[in-house]
Amino acid sequence: MPNSQSPSSTPALPALRRFLIGATATGKTAVAFALAAKLKAAGRGVSLISMDSMLVYRDLDIVTAKPNARELEQCPVAAIDLANSSEPFSVARYVEYAQEAELDALARGAIPIFSGGTGLYLKTLTHGLFAGPPAQLQLRELLEKRAAESGVESLHSELLKLDPESGSKIHPNDLRRIVRALEVLHSTGKPISQFQRQWSETGSRRAMAALRVEKDELLERIRARIDWMFEHGAVEEVRRARERGLSREASEAVGVREILNLLDGTLTNEAARAQMLKRTKELARRQMTWFRSYPEIRWIEAGAARSVEAIVDEVSNVLEVEC
Repeated sequence: MPNSQSPSSTPALPALRRFLIGATATGKTAVAFALAAKLKAAGRGVSLISMDSMLVYRDLDIVTAKPNARELEQCPVAAIDLANSSEPFSVARYVEYAQEAELDALARGAIPIFSGGTGLYLKTLTHGLFAGPPAQLQLRELLEKRAAESGVESLHSELLKLDPESGSKIHPNDLRRIVRALEVLHSTGKPISQFQRQWSETGSRRAMAALRVEKDELLERIRARIDWMFEHGAVEEVRRARERGLSREASEAVGVREILNLLDGTLTNEAARAQMLKRTKELARRQMTWFRSYPEIRWIEAGAARSVEAIVDEVSNVLEVEC
């Protein structure tokens, strides 16, 4: 576990923080490892810090497309394998690990680079955590029961009426975030958007490189990744995780939910793959929405027409690291 420190005792963050981001399947992992290898060859230390909410689960490797053992041996990645998929895992807990990894890298003279696509993790690292109200578990259960009976869309319609700002930002099928927004609204009388305005800048300058792939190519990459997952044991991996017990967050994740439905017989293999493709496309759109709120992002074309070496060179320029 990371050391517990009060905000006043936390060491200062660096003047420049570096982020390599992009929607799912844009090639962030390959570029991050290639950049790390190039920096290492030039005699410079680097520390990759994951910014992916699914890589925190140590027992879900295939369905999360986690870097393999050979890649991790060449360049370890911090902020992965932090919990079992049976455990609830909060963004606050992630930030503790990620910031400790960043400070550890700086103490060793290494360059910390955050890499991933989870928009909420990026937001908390750049703007801090907002002081949201505590969970109301009974109310949450009632809302989830309503969703099961009447459909997620009915809850989203209610949210749009009561908190249009939040409702317009949350996807109609994102049950977890819809329930949380309604939970906050009903328990406090205030929309969650009011609490989220409490986020404040950390003060560090940011260098942000974002990979971008054309829609048709991205779709093919996502489809190929899904095929790879099924061929390499994703179904058995999720089966084992379910036997140990899955947290609500893990069971709702893209890929996990569809395989659970496949195991229960409510989806065929073909339908499960199609649903995974649909939800992954939706995830990519949500990620792009998060990223568009950062005007300092430099977009880098990362399609198949460009070599990894060319992409790495451009990324290193944006992140202000000399290879």
